[in-house]
Amino acid sequence: MILLVDYSDISNLKTTTIESANNSNKIAAIDAKDGKLAGLTEVGKIPHPGRGANFVHPKFGPVWATGHLGDETISLIGTDPKKYKQYAFKQVAQLKGQGGGNL
Repeated sequence: MILLVDYSDISNLKTTTIESANNSNKIAAIDAKDGKLAGLTEVGKIPHPGRGANFVHPKFGPVWATGHLGDETISLIGTDPKKYKQYAFKQVAQLKGQGGGNL
């Protein structure tokens, strides 16, 4: 479960609950501005639930990269819905990593 909290009125906090992709082969992308699920992307075996890396790919534009707990692949997820709409919140590439997963 993902909880978004709107602190714009500190006396009247607004909380939004969004279903997560916990312990699955999917990554949930959240539009923090709209407070909605932007995409649910099928990736490799159990993507890492936390850290990752952001960079600009020459073909896909801004991407977020994360390794998987269940295999040695790294998924690249497109993150720019304005300039790269066709790649936004989708797995655009999968790289082979070294070793047995991202622990």
